[in-house]
Amino acid sequence: MFYDEHNPSHFHAEYSGSKAVFDFKGNILKGDLSSKTATKLVREWVDLHVSELEEDWKLARESQELKKITPLT
Repeated sequence: MFYDEHNPSHFHAEYSGSKAVFDFKGNILKGDLSSKTATKLVREWVDLHVSELEEDWKLARESQELKKITPLT
């Protein structure tokens, strides 16, 4: 998560060498994961952790340590 890179709030995801930037609603802002399944899983993860993503974004803007967000299991 690179809070000072640009708005809106977002995170970077990588799958099998492909990269994409997602907003906190699960929309792809840039790039492509080249896998519909991987993209679907990222969106599912976002839905489960949107409040944690927003909290980490705020922490990052305050130059504080981010909290780890659990992956899908």
